[in-house]
Amino acid sequence: MRDSCLARGLCHHSPLTTHQHWHISPLPYNQLRMIIDYCVSEYRVVQLPAVEVSQSPESKFREYLTSRPKPQRYTGQQRDMVQFIFAQHNHFDAEQLIDDMKAAGLRVSRATVYRTLTKLVDAGLLRRLELGPRMFFEHDYGYPQHEHAYCEKCGKVIEFQDATIEVAIREVCAEHQFHVTGHSFVIRGLCNECNRARTMKRRLDLV
Repeated sequence: MRDSCLARGLCHHSPLTTHQHWHISPLPYNQLRMIIDYCVSEYRVVQLPAVEVSQSPESKFREYLTSRPKPQRYTGQQRDMVQFIFAQHNHFDAEQLIDDMKAAGLRVSRATVYRTLTKLVDAGLLRRLELGPRMFFEHDYGYPQHEHAYCEKCGKVIEFQDATIEVAIREVCAEHQFHVTGHSFVIRGLCNECNRARTMKRRLDLV
């Protein structure tokens, strides 16, 4: 079971370092259910393989800016943002990004961060992810499609990937003649550590 889970790849805060191809055959629902249950209960740090791309994130963003009806300039703060964001795989919100960049000694204005994040999503470099009350961002360009398990107690995010979900989505869209442009699948609950802490507290309360 452990090897099956690792073969499908969990990822949390892992930098993209290589270009590889990912091939997975569909799994029956009961096996998928076992994998998700195991992944949620036994948190591991395993990097998902990167998707092969023809351009660097910087080059793709430059291309996006120059392709606007009114071409836009690629500024130094935008360059620092793109390099900082794509140096590691993470789930972050705008305020966290501002704090992290300042802690790294990079000067960036709040207005620039919010405007540039919107542009990076529009350019297909980042995607928005609603986790709890805040809007998070994560890599879209150069990173494979994946799903999330989100701990509502501590905020931990577990990524997992399985072809069965993709197959189900394609079948539903085909049945309804629906043109899909993307999807977001988030399992909300408690991670293993938080669930253990809650169980322990209940036991202590009964003493």
